[in-house]
Amino acid sequence: MASDLRTHFGAFAVDFTAARGDGRHIAQKAAGQGTKLIIACGGDGTISEVANGILESNQQTELGILPSGSGGDFRRTLKLPTNTAAAARVLRKGSSRLIDVGRVGFLNPHGQHETRFFINVASFGLSPDVLTRTSGGDNNKWSSAFGANRIRGKLSYAMSTVSATLAASAKDVYLQFDEKSERRLKIMELCIANARYFGGAMKIAPDAKLDDGWFDIVTIGDIGALKILTSASRLYFGSHLSMAQVGHALAKRVTARAANEREEMPVELDGELVGSLPATFQIIPQALRVRCP
Repeated sequence: MASDLRTHFGAFAVDFTAARGDGRHIAQKAAGQGTKLIIACGGDGTISEVANGILESNQQTELGILPSGSGGDFRRTLKLPTNTAAAARVLRKGSSRLIDVGRVGFLNPHGQHETRFFINVASFGLSPDVLTRTSGGDNNKWSSAFGANRIRGKLSYAMSTVSATLAASAKDVYLQFDEKSERRLKIMELCIANARYFGGAMKIAPDAKLDDGWFDIVTIGDIGALKILTSASRLYFGSHLSMAQVGHALAKRVTARAANEREEMPVELDGELVGSLPATFQIIPQALRVRCP
């Protein structure tokens, strides 16, 4: 990878991450020092951390992506090549594009209010349990997955999805979209999408656009495990929106809380468990500059 980058950029500085959150801190520091382009080499979790660091720096630093690692959902929406040499050429010759990001306020594992950004998809319901199972954590302790590595490939995610689905039950939540009235829903999964893919190439929001100033909200209602599993292919092809149990809406702001205040409902951002409901999701139009094909 380094040789491919040197072909186009010559000498460049390299920093390695050793623990969760390192990418965020490294990017924030580099952007604050005036770095014009920061390249995230990794999967969705690493890319999201670097994006958070850039956004928190309040600088006009551009994000570049050299796909690696096991998660590649965000780069699918950008149509970035997986080949390292081809991706390096995009970094050199591609165009700069301003994209929307999501800003989320939620409760962290210590019960404190925290704010983070996401660039791909945020969700709650079934997906946090899938992440916990994929990472090998205790299924009854969602916080145990916090120190885990990123998703380890499609097969691992698919197996975890099956086991989590079979054990899942619908969740009662209160939702409010923009200025509309709050309503109570029973859901298996709710995705707040800035981009189109999540969960290892599931095309969860086939119509999502990165620069339209809207979230695409996809709700999977109270549907049985067998129906979810037999409809899995529709999620990958993006044809699930026509199902009666699936809802789709556009919004700039989403607030969500568990109907039972004592029920802990985890939230994931860009494939990482970060905290729990209640949470507020706000679109920030054209907030991040990204190098694209």
